[in-house]
Amino acid sequence: MSNRKIFRKIAKENNVSVAEVKHDMQSAINHAYENAPNDGITKAYQNRVQCKGTVPTVDEFLAHARKELKK
Repeated sequence: MSNRKIFRKIAKENNVSVAEVKHDMQSAINHAYENAPNDGITKAYQNRVQCKGTVPTVDEFLAHARKELKK
């Protein structure tokens, strides 16, 4: 399923816009990366997600999730 279809399905199920779904997902990812415990393990898992910046975008995170699910 494409990201677009995922966003649209979530938006429809929750009676919100696609933009709100993307914003909320990005906020959750940002929070997870900015407030991670300082245990080294969490950072190691976060580093496995390929991204251009320090925090992955929603699309980068979903690409990683798909890759992990295929394993």
